[in-house]
Amino acid sequence: MSTKTLISVVGQTAIGKTKLAISLAQHFNTEIISADSRQFYKEMSIGTAVPSVDELGAAPHHFIQHKSIFEPYSVGDFEKEGIALLEKLFKKTDVLILVGGSGLYVDAITKGLDNFPKIAPEIRNELNGRIKKEGIEALQAELKEKDPIHTNNIDLNNPHRLIRALEICIGTGKPYSSFLNKKKKIRTFNTITVGLKAEREIVYDRINKRVDIMMDSGLLEEVKSLLTNKHLNALQTVGYKELFNYFDKVWDLDFAVAEIKKNTRRFAKRQMTWFKKNEDTIWVNFDYDKKDVIAKIKSKLNE
Repeated sequence: MSTKTLISVVGQTAIGKTKLAISLAQHFNTEIISADSRQFYKEMSIGTAVPSVDELGAAPHHFIQHKSIFEPYSVGDFEKEGIALLEKLFKKTDVLILVGGSGLYVDAITKGLDNFPKIAPEIRNELNGRIKKEGIEALQAELKEKDPIHTNNIDLNNPHRLIRALEICIGTGKPYSSFLNKKKKIRTFNTITVGLKAEREIVYDRINKRVDIMMDSGLLEEVKSLLTNKHLNALQTVGYKELFNYFDKVWDLDFAVAEIKKNTRRFAKRQMTWFKKNEDTIWVNFDYDKKDVIAKIKSKLNE
């Protein structure tokens, strides 16, 4: 059995993953790898809740604002770079911390990605053309018909994810979901997953307050500065697309902010559905006792 261990901290947005990850990194005198796909981009800070300067200084962090929204960056790219970094860091330590609410990106590191066949680029080009001409609803309806299972597991309002699923369905003649959960790659480290949880009302209240803080911190100005690039994949995300609608005079500001809160709550629900699939997760309350969490992790380390 490997002596190297990756402690993966997961949970819904706004529940306190960063704080716990830093506490664990300090206790184990180690470093943090972020698996939050929204925090990769240097142009997006406020709307992605990037750790503060103090938090970044409290423990070494990796994969925080290391890319530009103008650079294509896939979950496959993240898997390659993440595993290469883990191999390097594990040469000097036995424990590392992974933290993030992007389930697919967490799984890319801990389990490896599912293998999909290569699809002719013309299919994606055609779908990109259709979404502009027919609207996202037409593609949503087509995916529901071709793969009802996967339809329930993704954000149908994320055009990148929607087109990715549809191109597999069209290019292979098989549902996207049929390629999931096959044999995964063998990792050279053990993984201990710690999940933060709270009652739904608490999570929703924390989300609503976080959005208010983001607005007070200048989210509107951040989104305005990105307006000319709103078509980029990195910006097709909650907190940005709603305010683009405000600037395009589709919605008023109060409605746009309410939509950010609603869509973030929906995202949090999907996060928990994803993370609950891992039966080995050590679940702890968001108002945990740090000593208790560390004791549970050490118990697992000694098994």
